[in-house]
Amino acid sequence: MAGGLVALLDDIAAIAKLAAASLDDVSAAAGRAGAKAAGVVIDDAAVTPRYVVGLSPARELPIIGKIALGSLRNKLLILLPAALILKFFAPWAITPILMAGGAFLCFEGAEKVLAPLFGGHHAEEAATPTDPAELERTQVSGAIRTDMILSAEIMIIALNELPALSIWMQGIALAVVGIAITIGVYGVVALIVKMDDIGLALARRSSALAQSVGRGLVKAMPVVLKALALIGTAAMLWVGGQIILHGLEEFGFATLPHLVHDTAHHVAEAVPGLGGVLEWIVNAAGAAVFGVLIGGVIAGVLHVLPKKH
Repeated sequence: MAGGLVALLDDIAAIAKLAAASLDDVSAAAGRAGAKAAGVVIDDAAVTPRYVVGLSPARELPIIGKIALGSLRNKLLILLPAALILKFFAPWAITPILMAGGAFLCFEGAEKVLAPLFGGHHAEEAATPTDPAELERTQVSGAIRTDMILSAEIMIIALNELPALSIWMQGIALAVVGIAITIGVYGVVALIVKMDDIGLALARRSSALAQSVGRGLVKAMPVVLKALALIGTAAMLWVGGQIILHGLEEFGFATLPHLVHDTAHHVAEAVPGLGGVLEWIVNAAGAAVFGVLIGGVIAGVLHVLPKKH
């Protein structure tokens, strides 16, 4: 009996060690994958605040909470199983699907850039719901729809960085990445949109320093939110254009992607001290310009051509 008990304890210890090793593998893989997707995560954080601009301050945090829950559903219930299925059974379909999502981001970003130039902002304002509840639903659904594309890019990048683990371990690692990134992104977004309230609270303190900082925050936040709206639009164009350029390169149409990369490389070589920063800026700008062109063509097809009939 004692021998059987010792054997059982040995088996339990071995299983515990295996589980611990597996958890270490998952955490390490999740860390590497999450770091690789950091660029798109920053874009996600920049895009989201524009969906609460103009809404009631009392509804800002609840709206961000709804968007965060929608983002988790996107990542865990739709994108995670879809990414694993595609990777193991139809890897050829990943790039075209990402390119379609990139085209959608380009379309949304280009509409925001081009609408004021062609008077489209009047139609957009007319289409904006006047009922607060309906406006909130519209904003939340739009944010979750955009999040789906950005989250898809995050999950695919993360999946491609995972080592050769079992499908279950890859699924757990992706879930860890998805949850951590969602908490991080929407935690930062919540902090950004409530910064003016924090400023008001500081301005009421007895400390002169706290009052000065508080008043500075209150004055700065409208400018910050407008800047983030612009950055969010630029991010949509940059990410969308980059996805399509990368897809074209994978399919053998490398002329345009190489032109953008080579231009960025030459600019970086011309200014050695700022080479890395300038290379990133030129790459991002090239992708964004391409995104405007692609989005403009899509917008023209969807809006201009039907009016001619």
